Amino acid sequence: MGRAFVYVILGGGVAAGYAALEFVRLGISHGELCIISEETVAPYERPALSKGFLLPEDPARLPSFHTCVGANEERLTPKWYREHGIELVLGTKVKSADVRRKTLLTATGETISYKILIIATGARALRIEEFGVRGSDAENVCYLRDLADASRLVDVMRSCTGGNAVVIGGGYIGMECTAALVKHRIKVTWVFPEKHCMGRLFTPKIAAFYEDYYKSRGVNFIKGTVLTSFENDSGGKVTAVVLKDGRRLPADMVVVGIGIRANTSLFEGQLNIEKGGIKVNGRMQTSNNSVYAVGDVAAFPVKLFGNDIRRLEHVDSARKTAKHAVAAIMVPQKTGDLDYLPFFYSRVFTLSWQFYGDNLGEVAHYGDFSSGRFGAYWVDKGQMVGAFLESGSREEYEAIAEAVRLKVTVKDMTELEREGLEFALRVSHQAMPETGLIVERPMYAWHATAGVAVAMSIAAFAYWYGRRRRIW
Repeated sequence: MGRAFVYVILGGGVAAGYAALEFVRLGISHGELCIISEETVAPYERPALSKGFLLPEDPARLPSFHTCVGANEERLTPKWYREHGIELVLGTKVKSADVRRKTLLTATGETISYKILIIATGARALRIEEFGVRGSDAENVCYLRDLADASRLVDVMRSCTGGNAVVIGGGYIGMECTAALVKHRIKVTWVFPEKHCMGRLFTPKIAAFYEDYYKSRGVNFIKGTVLTSFENDSGGKVTAVVLKDGRRLPADMVVVGIGIRANTSLFEGQLNIEKGGIKVNGRMQTSNNSVYAVGDVAAFPVKLFGNDIRRLEHVDSARKTAKHAVAAIMVPQKTGDLDYLPFFYSRVFTLSWQFYGDNLGEVAHYGDFSSGRFGAYWVDKGQMVGAFLESGSREEYEAIAEAVRLKVTVKDMTELEREGLEFALRVSHQAMPETGLIVERPMYAWHATAGVAVAMSIAAFAYWYGRRRRIW
């Protein structure tokens, strides 16, 4: 028993939804596309799980966050897929793949064949058992990766109001789940092994701002140690968390956010693997020319970093790599290599930040940290490679993104710090600097000179033509 499609998307996350929309835009026919997903619902915007679904008041619920509302597109509900002739094969696990024969075998024994495959399998949450700790099966130990996880977490939070929660892990999940727990009036102890939260991105100074804010909301921090075991009651429910440094933390619930691992197992030994993901070229094509990979599972060259291979775990990358892969499939003659600017963001409490580029090299902090209006630039080998801003406007976020995209040359870090956000705003407006911070923008000067010359020529012609009209 089997079915055949022209295009198959394996995985039903964010990338699948955006790929489907792009296929429709570029003119696939009914019955050509199939999406296979282990989840039982149509693709949805995964960031909504930590930013909206967990909230105690007016929480986000499907269908309000089916893709593709995250990029101001139409919401792709199950009805949308039916109307466009796209087959959704939900609640289905693929147990093996054969890229040579172009077939996928499901756990139910069905064979699904394709001409073109897009791998959008994403990543899975790392479990504490992988670090030698048992206990994930306890009813009050929670993870957050998919809708089922989020629903379970909400149920546990509702039963723990006024109680104690321990959050394990200092990254995105730890940061956003801690904020949600506080809003549910749960006392939180946040534990992670690094010196500060968001250690992969934040500088110590930036992290200190957010940690102080969280402390003001009642959050207790324990840094530099890890979970080693749980204490449980007779029913198997966790009652305490035991840390490596010997501390014992009473717990009515535990949230674990210790990272993710790309879902590559179906294709190991068949496709090239690099940086923990499936290696692709600038068109998102794998080492097999009939297979593409997008989203968290894809390791792709980033032009901004000299085509260094990166695997970027973020929704923006999932959306854009998915759309680019479909364009490369459907209109290859019009599609070049992806030119992607890495982008990360978060919203917690009343705070909201965005980051573009990479956090390499020297750092220049700017703004007023006491008021929550601040940012930072990263400069590597004299060029701006990264920028961060808290509580910016749309124009300001676009400005810092443009400064990184242009990789403007900086020669004076002290002056850069003094100028702060004004530097990026000026660069984005293509104004010539007076401070000498940018030393290699000759084309803009040439354009400005040429523009003046053209304007003067037009004015002279208009004057001459006007005189001739009066003479005639």
